[in-house]
Amino acid sequence: MKTKKILTILSVTVFSIASNYLNAQEKNYVSEVWTADLGKNYKNPILHADYSDPDVIRVGNDYYMTASSFNEAPGLPILHSKDMVNWNLVNYAVEDVLPAEHFSVPKRGDGIWAPSIRFHKGEFYIYWGDPDFGIYMVKTKDPLKKWEKPVLVMEGKGLIDACPFWDEDGKAYLVHGWAGSRAGVKSILTLNTMNPEGTKVLDKGIHIFDGHENHPTVEGPKMYKRNGYYYVFAPAGGVATGWQLVLRSKSIYGPYEEKIVLEQGSSKINGPHQGAWVDTPSGEDWFYHFQDMDTYGRIVHLQPMKWEKDWPVIGIDTNKNGIGEPVLTYKKPNVGQSYPIVTPSETDEFDGEKLGLQWQWSANENIVWSSKLPRQKFLRLFSIKVPEGEKNLWNVPNLLTQKFPAPNFTASTKVKLIPEEAKEGKIAGLLIMGTDHASLVITNKPDGFYIQLRKAEKAEKGGEEKILAETKLNGNEAYLKVHVSEPNGLCQFSYSENGKSFMKIGEVFQAKPGKWIGAKVGLYSLSSAKAPRGGYADFDWFRITKN
Repeated sequence: MKTKKILTILSVTVFSIASNYLNAQEKNYVSEVWTADLGKNYKNPILHADYSDPDVIRVGNDYYMTASSFNEAPGLPILHSKDMVNWNLVNYAVEDVLPAEHFSVPKRGDGIWAPSIRFHKGEFYIYWGDPDFGIYMVKTKDPLKKWEKPVLVMEGKGLIDACPFWDEDGKAYLVHGWAGSRAGVKSILTLNTMNPEGTKVLDKGIHIFDGHENHPTVEGPKMYKRNGYYYVFAPAGGVATGWQLVLRSKSIYGPYEEKIVLEQGSSKINGPHQGAWVDTPSGEDWFYHFQDMDTYGRIVHLQPMKWEKDWPVIGIDTNKNGIGEPVLTYKKPNVGQSYPIVTPSETDEFDGEKLGLQWQWSANENIVWSSKLPRQKFLRLFSIKVPEGEKNLWNVPNLLTQKFPAPNFTASTKVKLIPEEAKEGKIAGLLIMGTDHASLVITNKPDGFYIQLRKAEKAEKGGEEKILAETKLNGNEAYLKVHVSEPNGLCQFSYSENGKSFMKIGEVFQAKPGKWIGAKVGLYSLSSAKAPRGGYADFDWFRITKN
């Protein structure tokens, strides 16, 4: 394959990138609550975290993944692996979701949908569709450093799930899907031509597939070429219940033959679809996809893949119907050697000069929300006033959260509240965020400091946040915990004043997913609208541990 020859030629360039990565990642983080590496084998999911709509490429001996990030900022996570099983979060491709002013407040469920990552002529490209603004592209020569400013490649409503393709003759194309909520039509795939630089679409496009009869909600196309065939890998059937479809044709414009290549079948893996075909230098083929796990989000699986009569078979065809089913465990990919276990970071001791990469804000970051000075061994979150008229946290931008990392885990922190001149109305603590949200906070009143358990149901519809439990503290410091457990994210909060004896507070809270994302856990610091300005909360650390 010509692609393999190009990758070999570029191996020297890739080596320098990989060396930079290894130097920057000398201390591998290993999660206490989820690792996929079993030695010679691995278990699925390889990432039990909400890296939705994953796309993966190999460049030399390195593998890179990106995923949907919607309104969360920074956006477009960049993950790296040497063995396809152990992944580390190493960067983000965009600091701000664009347009920056529009996403300066939470636009939950909007923003960056289903990206595609590709390597072309020595540069990394990511394309994504924003259903309200169009298709964007961002690129770089080094994925570990700052990426270039994104370019709007194709303006329009309802354009989503974009994937570029450069043919052997140098011509460039863009295949994409449609969001019915904006375009009025979905379940069709459209192909446009682009300029060779991949910065601008040149025509209105041609529909190459209509899934209305047999493959409703076909979307997320990824285009490849093999043995003279153009292939479009596309999920269909819906997020939680769908299947993986593959189309092929000798002409890029079709007509395309179709075949379902992966389905749930008798497995426990619902809706296995949407991801990436990746090969190894040894010639093995593999497929990444997600599984919708509701509160836990869309978690990432890795499936073996092989070719039969120029059609891919993904997973294992257990019932011999010609369609693969996902595996829970399998032998690790042959990448030539073994690598240490590594997982995306979760715990943050707040000892460094910057926040860990696991953290995202609910909108584009405002620099006044937080402070992290070099000498400080804590994170300071300032008491930002809640937007006027808000009844809960749904439209609050300065929520600092990260993904649920496993089915069962404990999140804990130590917080000190400094209200300055305010006699009451400052709030800071530990949050479980979704369409319902709950938090354990320390707050101030004229007679002292209190622990409160707060909850809002149907937050996206304006459900009012209520105080479920309250107890007075001896001072302005507290240790806060939440135990998260199966099934589907049951949360029990507890607190302590000495860090040793913890008291449960309130009933068990059923976490709920956000809009297109799983539930998130994190920290926040707010002020009531009536309280005087000023005040802050210092968080000593944030830790993810076993229950």
